[in-house]
Amino acid sequence: QVQLVESGGGLVQPGGSLRLSCAASGSFFSINAMGWYRQAPGQQRELVAGITSDGSTDYADSVKGRFTISRDNTRNTVYLQMNSLKPEDTAVYYCNAYIVTTFLRGLDYWGKGTLVTVSS
Repeated sequence: QVQLVESGGGLVQPGGSLRLSCAASGSFFSINAMGWYRQAPGQQRELVAGITSDGSTDYADSVKGRFTISRDNTRNTVYLQMNSLKPEDTAVYYCNAYIVTTFLRGLDYWGKGTLVTVSS
């Protein structure tokens, strides 16, 4: 069974940094695009950053220049380096990956989420 497990959330002061990690485990054929989404209380889930299998990236305008997404294909892991954090970045951050299973079927997988709180 494929699982995505996030880590790295927590409480940080405004202006601080955090690094989120998300590792895929289980049996699968390949991982295509990976990404990070976030959902603040009372708001819809939104895309924060995405990265394709060949390393092309995309960011929400609100995080451009502050967040960096990367991936290590040897470890089946995606990272989100978050710098210059603001209170409005407070949310539950979810990892997402489009994974081709051993049956060669493409499916979207989600992690359970990790809470990031930016507050003084």
